[in-house]
Amino acid sequence: MKIRFRVGLGAEMAPGQLGGIVDHLESSGVDSLWFSELVYSPAVDPMVGMAYALSRTSRLKVGTSVAVLPGRHPVLVAKQLASLAAVAPKRVLPVFGLRSAIPAEREVFVVPNGERAAVFDESLRILRSALVDDAASYQGKYFSVTAVSVAPKLQAPLDIWLGGSAPAAFARIGRLGDGWLGSFLTPSEAGAGRKAIEQAAAQAGRVIEPDHYGISLAVADGGLPAEMIAAVRRRRPDVDPGELVAASWDQLHRQLDGYLEAGLSKFVIRSAGGVPLNRFIDRFVSELIPRQN
Repeated sequence: MKIRFRVGLGAEMAPGQLGGIVDHLESSGVDSLWFSELVYSPAVDPMVGMAYALSRTSRLKVGTSVAVLPGRHPVLVAKQLASLAAVAPKRVLPVFGLRSAIPAEREVFVVPNGERAAVFDESLRILRSALVDDAASYQGKYFSVTAVSVAPKLQAPLDIWLGGSAPAAFARIGRLGDGWLGSFLTPSEAGAGRKAIEQAAAQAGRVIEPDHYGISLAVADGGLPAEMIAAVRRRRPDVDPGELVAASWDQLHRQLDGYLEAGLSKFVIRSAGGVPLNRFIDRFVSELIPRQN
């Protein structure tokens, strides 16, 4: 399995910093840069951020961690992804999720009440068809499209990864996804998630590549900030925040050992705050690039 470490951006980066960060990552040999969807923050929109980063680089990959799909028309999303992939083949890594992790933002992605998961499934099917078919047609409960022809056509297949940590999410990933990017899970939980996805894929007559399982993690540099602890407790009140966010790089390495043992091999690492991003990147390079294979 190819072990890769990627840099994730949170809400703390001012848009004016992005050019310097992208150049720093490109020159440092970092695999990829990942944009979070944080509508009510200064964070750059993921699609805009990916386009900007690709335009400045020749090697750096870009991804979303994660973008919300339900509430967007899948054909328009397909057009955006096809355009990015045409500009930078094999450097676009989309990951989609069911809904925003921030309750206040959920009203922005409008779907019928109680039907978000069903909308997600339809959206994924249309998105895939629009990317590869010359004249994709679909008649469903939520979408109706006829002879969709999104161009430019992909030069190489575009893997679509999914987020999520509930049993229904694992089943969806097995049926429809090309990979999984989890978050806020312990190593044992992540390992159980991988097994559930593999079982769902087998039931659907599919196989997900063994190195297409990853997780998003955060690391602090000398103790967890109070706001990070509070954020983790809101997401996972049943788990000690110290199990999910590393308070130091040494702790991160121990956590990574557990995730690797659980079968994960792709890691999006973001700063837990309190450290300038350029300093975080330098530490990221020195600590994690040697662990890649």
